[in-house]
Amino acid sequence: MTSPNPICIAIDTPELARARSLVQTLRDHVGYVKLGMEFFYAHGAEGYRAIAEEGAPVFLDLKLHDIPNTVGQGLRSLMALAPAPAIINVHATGGLDMMKAARDVVAPSTKLIAVTILTSLSNDNIHTAGFDAARDTAVHALSLAKLTHSAGLDGVVCSPHDLAGIRKSLPRSFLTVVPGIRPADAAVHDQKRIATPSAAVDAGADILVIGRAITGATDPAAAAQAILESLA
Repeated sequence: MTSPNPICIAIDTPELARARSLVQTLRDHVGYVKLGMEFFYAHGAEGYRAIAEEGAPVFLDLKLHDIPNTVGQGLRSLMALAPAPAIINVHATGGLDMMKAARDVVAPSTKLIAVTILTSLSNDNIHTAGFDAARDTAVHALSLAKLTHSAGLDGVVCSPHDLAGIRKSLPRSFLTVVPGIRPADAAVHDQKRIATPSAAVDAGADILVIGRAITGATDPAAAAQAILESLA
């Protein structure tokens, strides 16, 4: 079950006090809180628990990518977190067996999703990395999304630019978590393939991952509420 509020606030800070303050400020204005590597590597299970106890569902964004056994055992350890994450992820490029190993250990109450092509990567970037130069990011993302679906996962992380093919080819129940979301007047920062919140929702996004456009605002709660109202 996904939240009726599609905004997932990215708490991209290693500072526990800052993270707690942001969550306390924003929990009534967002549907999810995303904790990534910066925070989890700094504070581990205790820091995770401190944020999760604030009440907002947590997307634990660690993007596991390794051999199947290592990813499976890593996720088994993460499933001991309490309360359990609402969403957790792996990299789809880890392959079918790795994703199946992940699916075998993640509780049904936690949505397991896979990253397709990062929003910081352009066509030139993926071609330089060895991806088929005859195929663009959208084609590769769709291929990885289909692999993710066949592995039995709940959805994918994808760029708003890659949504159309995924929505056309996979069931509507297949979850799409979409970073690279920027209000029209916000800075791009390190993202290359971005969209406004309303454009992403219109394209079929279920959850919008938004960070600095909200957390860097003078009034983060007002910024989040303005984005939510723009989707009404």
